[in-house]
Amino acid sequence: MAFVKVASTADIAPGTAKCVEAGGKQIAVFNVAGAFHAIDNLCLHRGGPLAEGEIDGTLVTCPWHGWQYDVTTGKNVLEDDEGVARYEVKVEGSDVLVDV
Repeated sequence: MAFVKVASTADIAPGTAKCVEAGGKQIAVFNVAGAFHAIDNLCLHRGGPLAEGEIDGTLVTCPWHGWQYDVTTGKNVLEDDEGVARYEVKVEGSDVLVDV
């Protein structure tokens, strides 16, 4: 595991997300009120792109079928035991780094 630069803080405005590729994975990076979070980009239901979903606080709604995930944990809102992978994020200067 190693931290990899995936974006600049200016690339992801508060309340938005960006899909990045790191470590051979598609990762959705979210900016929630200045705090960055990263989870797998693909919804467990049908592989919908979570980075393109609507963000409400710490919840993202898959644009395809409405499944919701907490971007801080990767947990599916309706299924306690299901979720997508979550990745550690750190910001150094203006660089957003994800541990993959």
